[in-house]
Amino acid sequence: MNLDPPASALAYQSGFGNEFSSEALPGALPIGQNSPQKVPYGLYAELLSGTAFTMARSESRRTWMYRIKPSANHPAFIKLERQLAGGVLGAVTPNRLRWNPLPVPEEPTDFIDGLVAMVANSSPEKPAGISIYNYRANTSMQRVFFDADGELLLVPEHGRLRIATELGCLDLEPLEIAVIPRGMKFRVELLDPSARGYVAENHGAPLRLPDLGPIGSNGLANPRDFLAPVACYEDAQQSTRLVQKFLGELWGCELDHSPLNVVAWHGNNVPYKYDLRRFNTLGTVSFDHPDPSIFTVLTSPTSVPGLANLDFVIFPPRWMVAENTFRPPWFHRNLMNEYMGLIQGSYDAKAEGFLPGGASLHSCMSAHGPDAETCTKAIAADLQPSKIDNTMAFMFETSQVLRPSRFALECPQLQTSYDACWASLPATFNPNRR
Repeated sequence: MNLDPPASALAYQSGFGNEFSSEALPGALPIGQNSPQKVPYGLYAELLSGTAFTMARSESRRTWMYRIKPSANHPAFIKLERQLAGGVLGAVTPNRLRWNPLPVPEEPTDFIDGLVAMVANSSPEKPAGISIYNYRANTSMQRVFFDADGELLLVPEHGRLRIATELGCLDLEPLEIAVIPRGMKFRVELLDPSARGYVAENHGAPLRLPDLGPIGSNGLANPRDFLAPVACYEDAQQSTRLVQKFLGELWGCELDHSPLNVVAWHGNNVPYKYDLRRFNTLGTVSFDHPDPSIFTVLTSPTSVPGLANLDFVIFPPRWMVAENTFRPPWFHRNLMNEYMGLIQGSYDAKAEGFLPGGASLHSCMSAHGPDAETCTKAIAADLQPSKIDNTMAFMFETSQVLRPSRFALECPQLQTSYDACWASLPATFNPNRR
């Protein structure tokens, strides 16, 4: 496989939810109709539908591809002997959980073999819910992968990636994210010796920008900062392993060509990336906290307005200026379920124990908040304007309870003493002192 696409293949188109179009050869994109009798250059027309045909136009996700060989040109898939790491879901637990970073394996491991199932709230055949994985890799994929179970949200923590997709290439580094549509074929190539990060598999409605409501027309993640690739194709007549994830299992077949052979395309069901450093953080300039929903980058809605199947929320560098306010995240119990990760630096609610590459799980109505050391310092702090810097934490938040995998409950990275970070909170109540 060619790991060094031409420079033109790394150009991008900006905007979110737009109808994009791109061609790698002049005139390869048919004009005026989607499936002409004779496609330019002898290509085949193929439609990738990310939503049902009868969805409202505002909800429809689909892309027309014009490719060297159609995707139907493959032999039978055979279930692979090596399946995803992580195993089956473990025992139900209401307890707060936290993990140290998982190490990158020493043996050669690509993106697929390095996926480890951590938590899930739905089986893959359900039309809602999410599954969350950690990925670790030290070698580029020599095969191509697609996920029939959901769209993938990739959050790198360590190491740069090049994601070669059917529609073009995305280069990705820590502090950037990428979304790969359900069923989109791709290959993950490493631009550094190793890579590690997080993946949310969304089985529900496709991710989109949240509504801004009283915020108005600007702020948070802006559409113009989302980048989609331009067309770039591989005309490689050589044996290629194609792997798919189908109802949680890996299946594979051998092709006699590269499936990344799309010469032109148009549509809105596209892979895209976003730089988290471009997030326009909003906050209070008087007192108290806005809810953490003010940091939502992307959301997958449910049929209940305001209740998310998946929210992707970040906690970026920001100024804290609120007067007479306890500034760390408040103590709370939540209807939602929170799986947090850390990309860089430290998280302002925890003095120690929450490391880049690590994770925590706080389930529905699980009481949590700043640890004892952070709380004590915040109560005694001189409330001058201050900046939280060199940080990027994030949260996959979902309305359904997340259940840890058996691996997540048994791995040595699970912190068995996590509850202790709140144990030393003193009782400071004094009925004689207001």
